[in-house]
Amino acid sequence: MSGRPGRVVEQRGLYFDELEEDVVYAHRPGRTVTETDNVLFTTMTMNTQALHLDAAWSAGQPFGQRLMNSMFTLATVVGQSVPQLTQGTIVAQLGLTDVTFPHPLYHGDTLYTETVVTGRRLSASRPGQGIVTMKHTGKNQHGDVVALATRSCLMWTREAHAARKEAVQQGTMDT
Repeated sequence: MSGRPGRVVEQRGLYFDELEEDVVYAHRPGRTVTETDNVLFTTMTMNTQALHLDAAWSAGQPFGQRLMNSMFTLATVVGQSVPQLTQGTIVAQLGLTDVTFPHPLYHGDTLYTETVVTGRRLSASRPGQGIVTMKHTGKNQHGDVVALATRSCLMWTREAHAARKEAVQQGTMDT
């Protein structure tokens, strides 16, 4: 060994041109959700819903216990996909549709997320970028689907992103 580092491999998501339709991207590790997660997220977002905060009240409700805040669940499902799919390769999130929570997520459950790219096309108005549609599915440790969401993102192509990075480094383009 020379004592100097060799090449650098930067962790990133996939570029538009690397994403494949109808492939299941399994995001691991899973995330075991806690009471602390639920209370902090719920109070931080000013959601005073007793179903997330009040154990005694929730015990008398149909599920018999507090439920994880569904917005926390959604954020975690999307977040689990980031390192594998969009880290450093996304331009913008364009929207979420078809969001459902078919089964509750409870304190102590482990959330696993999978994503399928359901569509992709180059942008007509933004050269070097493309629009990707993906369906995220969150499941608990038993395989019960706890969240579904369709997400649209504007993504870089590899070539355009490399050209932009080079231009910024050379000072010929602002960030």
